[in-house]
Amino acid sequence: MPNATTNEHLALYSGTFDPITLGHLDVLKRARKMFDRIILAIGENPDKASLFSPQERIDMAQSLIDEMIASQPNDAPVEVEHYSGLTVDFALQTNASAILRGIRNVSDLAAECQLAITNRVLGIETVFIVTGETFAFTSSSLIKQVAALGGSLDRLDAFVPPLVIERLREKRDDPSNPLGRLARDQLVE
Repeated sequence: MPNATTNEHLALYSGTFDPITLGHLDVLKRARKMFDRIILAIGENPDKASLFSPQERIDMAQSLIDEMIASQPNDAPVEVEHYSGLTVDFALQTNASAILRGIRNVSDLAAECQLAITNRVLGIETVFIVTGETFAFTSSSLIKQVAALGGSLDRLDAFVPPLVIERLREKRDDPSNPLGRLARDQLVE
């Protein structure tokens, strides 16, 4: 529901953003022209192990969003927040007008439609933005897999910002980090 006092159109852009990709930023950039304000809501998926901590994801997202806002100061402001629990509950708690979701391909659309119908029944609409064609097959899971299996991080520059590549490199170079151990074990075989 729109905020009753200001009729502000607030979108909640939710995801794990583990890590945030250029596709995520593409959706956010275009959404900033449609809404009055956006919350990038970093959540947890109990079915997936996170590579980056919530604070690391917040820090990366905030840094990248600060750059975006500096280059496009007249578009909607964006706040970065972490939440736990159901996205729909957080959206209603923040008085969001809609949950914003990026769609990469037909597979995403099928899964997201089911979720959108459920969210509507629970009290909030969902708005889909189709990512640019360059990002149609980009996923955070794919990025993590390339990093974990010893792939060239520099070749990920078409999918993630340099900041994310830097953070992935730090994790992979850290022998105490699971990503570093996995990459080292893969390189040994």
